[in-house]
Amino acid sequence: MEKSIIFFDLDGTLLNDDKQVNDSTREAIAALKEQGHIVAIATGRAPFFFEHIRKELNIDTYVSYNGSYVVLEGEVVFTNPLNEKALQTLTDLALENDHAIVYMDHEDMRANVPNSDRINESIGTLQVNIMPTHDPLYYKDRFIYQSLLFCAEGEEKPYESLLHAFDFIRWHPFSVDVLPAGGSKFKGIGKITEKLGIPAERQFAFGDALNDLEMLKGIQNSVAMGNGLSEAKEAAKWITTSNNEDGIAHGLKLAGLL
Repeated sequence: MEKSIIFFDLDGTLLNDDKQVNDSTREAIAALKEQGHIVAIATGRAPFFFEHIRKELNIDTYVSYNGSYVVLEGEVVFTNPLNEKALQTLTDLALENDHAIVYMDHEDMRANVPNSDRINESIGTLQVNIMPTHDPLYYKDRFIYQSLLFCAEGEEKPYESLLHAFDFIRWHPFSVDVLPAGGSKFKGIGKITEKLGIPAERQFAFGDALNDLEMLKGIQNSVAMGNGLSEAKEAAKWITTSNNEDGIAHGLKLAGLL
């Protein structure tokens, strides 16, 4: 069998609802590697939010921050930081609206406020046991690859109309990802597949959420999880079972990889 590359989203996809890797998923990934395929991650998470998963599954190729920080075999091959001037404007607006912000680089994260229930609740759902400390100037003089804006649904609209340098993607009732405009997992994946020279017909992707849509549409061999949003299922070539019901193993069989 010719070598393929398979990109897995994490939350709701590679991870079950307890944020763990199912035994069937672990076995499926081991089988892919035994066949000579490349297993990679494509996530909105920061690199330090899934280091333990990379170690557990022995994965060293990944697209993080929804395409803004891309690593191939342990080496950074592409970065796309947030526009510094627009980030300053975002910071000023958030302070006026009493909205918390978290600034994230490739190694750490800091919040613009000392305490926030919305930060604690939303980041807590990731079960990463890491919380940002307080540093309101963390965004200055460093590359920030993603910010989190903490606001209720709909409250991001004024930011969207003013800050065209950014895309805002909601991932939690209290939080939206702030990303470089036009960035996506799909574009980050392209940085890897171009370097490896793997053709489109041997590229595969699994996802479930809004930040997976471009990836699921752009990768011709795409699989949406049974627990995924309807938009993800419409975008994908195949629909597998849920992340709690051996969805990865089943999806790899649908795609002819297992």
